[in-house]
Amino acid sequence: MIFITAKFRVKPEHADNWPSITADFTSATRSEPGCLWFDWSRSLDDPNEYVLVEAFADDEAATHHVTSAHFKGAQEHLPPHLVETPRIVNFKVPQDDWSELGELAVK
Repeated sequence: MIFITAKFRVKPEHADNWPSITADFTSATRSEPGCLWFDWSRSLDDPNEYVLVEAFADDEAATHHVTSAHFKGAQEHLPPHLVETPRIVNFKVPQDDWSELGELAVK
């Protein structure tokens, strides 16, 4: 799978509304074939930063995502709400779902 984590620094005046600003893009992406997850979290250290954790089944699914109409729309719609270009970590990993964190096993 292709596993991506991206950090979005949102302008303070838009930070509380970021979930609604991204709602259509998020919903459309989650509906894509090959999207395994697309989940936003707000930083505990910086209330103006959101972290996106996303995964796609393979290269085909990731290509479909970045060439979709809703992605192109997000390229236009989201940047005016941001302080800077989002930062990203992107890896291919040999699994297709979350693994258990054995060191913190719940018994």
